[in-house]
Amino acid sequence: MFFNRKGQSRKKREPWERNLFVLWFGTFIAGVAFSEIMPFLSLYVNTLGDFSKSQLSFYSGLTYSSTFLILAIISPIWGKIADKRGRKVMILRASLGMAFVLGAMGLVQNVFQLIGLRLLQGVFAGYISNSNALIATETPKEKSGYALGILSTGPVSGSLLGPLIGGALASIFSYRVTFFITGGLLLIVFFLSFFLVHEHFVPVESESGSLSAREVIGKLNQPKAVFGMFITTMIIQASNNSIAPIISLYVKELMHNGAGVTMVAGLIAAIPGIANMLAAPRLGELGDQIGTEKVLSVAFLFAMVFYIPMAFVPSIFWLGVFRFFIGISDGAMLPAVQSILSKRTPAAVTGRVFSWNQSFQALGNMIGPLLGSAVSGLFDYNAVFIATSVLVLINFILFRWLNGRSVA
Repeated sequence: MFFNRKGQSRKKREPWERNLFVLWFGTFIAGVAFSEIMPFLSLYVNTLGDFSKSQLSFYSGLTYSSTFLILAIISPIWGKIADKRGRKVMILRASLGMAFVLGAMGLVQNVFQLIGLRLLQGVFAGYISNSNALIATETPKEKSGYALGILSTGPVSGSLLGPLIGGALASIFSYRVTFFITGGLLLIVFFLSFFLVHEHFVPVESESGSLSAREVIGKLNQPKAVFGMFITTMIIQASNNSIAPIISLYVKELMHNGAGVTMVAGLIAAIPGIANMLAAPRLGELGDQIGTEKVLSVAFLFAMVFYIPMAFVPSIFWLGVFRFFIGISDGAMLPAVQSILSKRTPAAVTGRVFSWNQSFQALGNMIGPLLGSAVSGLFDYNAVFIATSVLVLINFILFRWLNGRSVA
């Protein structure tokens, strides 16, 4: 027992609560590390050679997408190892590997070295997915929705603040020093995870540890529903990122080319993340009480309703309002998927299943911007919001079909 200043007893934190606290901070830094270079990535690429405008766009895009491509491929391999060696080992591997890779990006001399390190970043990624898996397996099932809801705000808030932090660091110091600082922060995460995160991991039998993908699927009680969650994750990420290529242009159009477009566009882009941070823990706890599937179903309908009016808003104010509601729906959907996966996956294959889910998440991160760019090129900015709403509708129908009529 602990005592507060008034001498009243205070309950000692459970191990899963201490894990949650440390891993929240770690996923926050990981979110920052992934997102903070976005404001100056193309500018940094431009310092690495004498490129034409088209070459700069090509190399910037390749540098950005390469991490997600490798991440989608490598995640199942790390997940298989996680089921044999434990999730904490994978957390330490990811944080230490990313610390050195991000730091090394400040030393590159040409764009190909930078692309190579971005590929390596994808290889060493996995801190967030393995943190989810560890919390899912170490937290009592009746608290998993709440815990995963809390944890989900870590990478979301990191991704939200990352561009602001990266832009400030690059302005105060330089592009290269920003990479060094980020690597240093990830090194701190490694040591915190090493000393403060505890996992009661029981290695699976050697025969089970080398299960093929087919055998892993055979261990799932509801494999159709689990794979439905993978598709759901991919579509959620694709929906969230479909607007990324056009949001600044759409804001510029709504402001009639007025001043301050960059600042306003940054705020509009950040609003869903703020709503997500506020809503996710409460909605995760609600899922534990009334059923995660019910919360997820309502979130789909909620998102469909609020994507459509964004295509017809008369002002920036209303765009921000509807973006806030989209953030609330994200705060329900993302933790709900993690919670459903944790409840429907045997502990022996949790790492593999969560790594597969991360692969689908990476695919969504790749598909979303491509979809938004294609739709806006064929039609207009407004059509992207309509297409995204249709995408969420497809996701809702698929979820209901795979889970049957019951959403208990």
